[in-house]
Amino acid sequence: METTTLYYPSLKSVEAAAALLKDVASVTPLMSNFQYSKKFQSTILFKREDLQLVRSYKIRGAYNKIASLNNSEIVNGIVCASAGNHAQGVALSCKLLKIKGTIYIPSPTPNQKIEQIKMFGEEYVDIVLKGDTYDDAYQAAMIESEKLKKTFIHPFDDEKVIEGQATIALEIINQCQQTIDYIFIPVGGGGLAAGLSTIFKLLSPKTKIIGVEPKGAPSMSVSFKHNRNTELEKIEKFVDGAAVRKVGDKTFPICKQNLDAIITVPEGKICQTILELYNKDAIVVEPAGALSISALDYYASEIKGKNVVCVLSGGNNDITRTAEIKERALLYANLKHYFIVKFPQRAGALKEFIAKVLGPNDDITHFEYTKKSNRDNGIAVVGVELKSPTDLEPLITKMKLYNFYGDYINDKPDLFQFLV
Repeated sequence: METTTLYYPSLKSVEAAAALLKDVASVTPLMSNFQYSKKFQSTILFKREDLQLVRSYKIRGAYNKIASLNNSEIVNGIVCASAGNHAQGVALSCKLLKIKGTIYIPSPTPNQKIEQIKMFGEEYVDIVLKGDTYDDAYQAAMIESEKLKKTFIHPFDDEKVIEGQATIALEIINQCQQTIDYIFIPVGGGGLAAGLSTIFKLLSPKTKIIGVEPKGAPSMSVSFKHNRNTELEKIEKFVDGAAVRKVGDKTFPICKQNLDAIITVPEGKICQTILELYNKDAIVVEPAGALSISALDYYASEIKGKNVVCVLSGGNNDITRTAEIKERALLYANLKHYFIVKFPQRAGALKEFIAKVLGPNDDITHFEYTKKSNRDNGIAVVGVELKSPTDLEPLITKMKLYNFYGDYINDKPDLFQFLV
């Protein structure tokens, strides 16, 4: 029976990648964080890949791959697909190496990332918006690669890319004087997790390696459960830097062997972390960049008194997403609630609702009057922000008591999505 030899990055190949990246990628700081260290009674260290020139670790893998290509592989140019960060790494690499590249990205990609790609690539890159997800952009890029004989630069499922991402592990181990008990790493397609985990198993084998995925795109978790690389039918696209329907065929077996655990974190929890980091530490991270820190609450008892590293993978957050991030955070915290409210068709009904139903700390943040549903009542969708989750039951009780209650729609996703 023929056996397949699985690829694992070697220490020598990762050290070679680090040497190649010396004047391209920054050696990002490993910084102690006072806020989280106090909260978890441990030493929490942030590996600040959000401080790279392209504001994510992706420059490491992209440059290491593109710099390895020979003349025949670049004569027709290169092509890639990305949700944004890999594209920026490829764009900068193209400019530095003077290679022409075409970059496919999903249409919903934040404009901030698109502008960054243009800035880093200048005249060396062309940008094509295609589809709604990374997978849509990937299919289009593969068609161009085959049709025009362009070399495809995969964002995660490539040996040179994995080796480039693994250089983060070398830096962390060199920067940390004490034993690292836990390291939390974001997982999308698995390139970072595969590379980093391999080096840690070689150089710091006692460190527990925890992979963290968004709950709406658990492709690695599902693959672990099925013991094979499994493609998801649909995913939540909010955490765009880590939302893929299928992880890499090369990265999956490495992660399966090396990760001590993999967990999923709700998107609302990730949004809470983004706001905490900004408000308390003035750190700007994108949703994928907050994944590792968002997982700490689930390990609070285990990491007490331990040395813990969290990889902040990227800081390409579009300011226009702030309202959505806040909304998701409030919904997750049970502080934002939406109702269908029945208002009697008479003067003073709204004033009565405010005076008799709302608590002293309740705030109407959304009000959409739809239509007169009958001669007695009119319907409105009302969003109320609370100071405490315990204020919800008294609010509903008073709405029913004074005959304003129509329905509660937070727990009705189809209706909620349509109305709000």
